[in-house]
Amino acid sequence: MKKIFILAIAAISFTACRNANNQTSETASAGNDTSKTAKVAPADAPVIVFERDIYDFGKIEQGEKVKHDFKLKNTGKSPLIVSNATATCGCTIPQVPGEPILPGKEGIISVVFNSEGKMGMQDKVVTVTSNANPTTTTVHLVGEVLAKK
Repeated sequence: MKKIFILAIAAISFTACRNANNQTSETASAGNDTSKTAKVAPADAPVIVFERDIYDFGKIEQGEKVKHDFKLKNTGKSPLIVSNATATCGCTIPQVPGEPILPGKEGIISVVFNSEGKMGMQDKVVTVTSNANPTTTTVHLVGEVLAKK
């Protein structure tokens, strides 16, 4: 009985993996629908390098706001355009540079974290989307929110 049960689970697992691979192949071969496929940047694309990709704000009291500027540099061969930055929740608001960052130049992504309603250890992830290679990168705001005194 145990052997039949194990064989059934194995068969279901293999079928699920095969279906997932087929969906990935179908999506990749869909042709013009680029919203479903990841774009691969060319070799001369901009490269985004953060001075620090993790900022530890330490311990703060609930309700305090933390502001940090993530400094970045374009080490690629063409202008860097940061198209979007999104956070894991509405308590964290990123602001992207409005202008392209030329090769060798620096820019800033400003992030504000509002600790109202938060408690304990926090790791707020900001996903940055750009025309760089790779097209998405992440930065983190980490720290501890303590109860109001």
